[in-house]
Amino acid sequence: MIAGLMGARAVPGKQRGTGAMFVTQPQRQPRRQSLAMGAFRLAELIFHATARQARQSHSSAMMALGMQLLQSLIFVAAFYVMFTILGLRGAALRGDFILFIVSGIFLFITHVKAVSAVAGAEGPTSAMMNHAPMNTVVAVISSALASLYISTLSILLILTAVHLIGSMTTPLSLLGYPISMNPLDILDPAPAIGMYLLAWFSGCAIGLPLHALKPWLPNFVSIVTAIYSRVNMIASGKMFVVNMLPADRRPLFDWNPLFHIIDQCRGFTFVNYNPAHTDWTYAFWLSVVFVIVGIMGEFFTGRHASASWSARR
Repeated sequence: MIAGLMGARAVPGKQRGTGAMFVTQPQRQPRRQSLAMGAFRLAELIFHATARQARQSHSSAMMALGMQLLQSLIFVAAFYVMFTILGLRGAALRGDFILFIVSGIFLFITHVKAVSAVAGAEGPTSAMMNHAPMNTVVAVISSALASLYISTLSILLILTAVHLIGSMTTPLSLLGYPISMNPLDILDPAPAIGMYLLAWFSGCAIGLPLHALKPWLPNFVSIVTAIYSRVNMIASGKMFVVNMLPADRRPLFDWNPLFHIIDQCRGFTFVNYNPAHTDWTYAFWLSVVFVIVGIMGEFFTGRHASASWSARR
């Protein structure tokens, strides 16, 4: 019996002198996939994460869109009433007054929403990062795309409504006061849309370093984001014409990329306005610098961030 045991051959996959509970399992080789398949899987993951971000503010995507639409309408109505009551319509551009208002408000809202969305995206210590396909790159891109999606839909709905009301033969009236609107007439639609996308891109670029800094200083990032949004209420230049601004006041706004973008957008929108003191390339290259700084910050934070940081908060 002992000789039989001594002469028995070792069973493959088992270590000699150990029981079956210590059987070594062959390691699974990672499945190789082509570059196209990897890109498709990444795009699919970004799509589902973007849909999740778009519905995060409300259980219904339509309600989330409705809240954004209502906010834009309130901004437009408030500035329209303010300019009308204070008699400031003459200080605006010669052209469609509604188009002057929306060209500033829409870019402002898109920029500020992009900053908040990217800065508030899920970081490396989020519970979502425990799922294997998820990472901070997908979280940031999905938050940025969700912000662009909701902003674009709300802008298209408002501009369509303005164009239809302006095309009506019988003008509408509100509380006995006629609503004077004209059909939309944009000088160069393609460059104007480019300025809208640049406003979104610059907002994402500014929010990226804040997102990298958020795991280290979350309260500081929240305060900076709120201050930046409030300052842009005036510093964006959406309420005045840059060419009419005194030369000694212009340096107070030149630092702001949104200030340049809105003024350039109005140059592409109106026939009789030519921006003389702003440059959209400044906003673009400044955004590129912020993106590079943000990527380096994300790489450093991803290597050092720990979930235990938020345990005491």
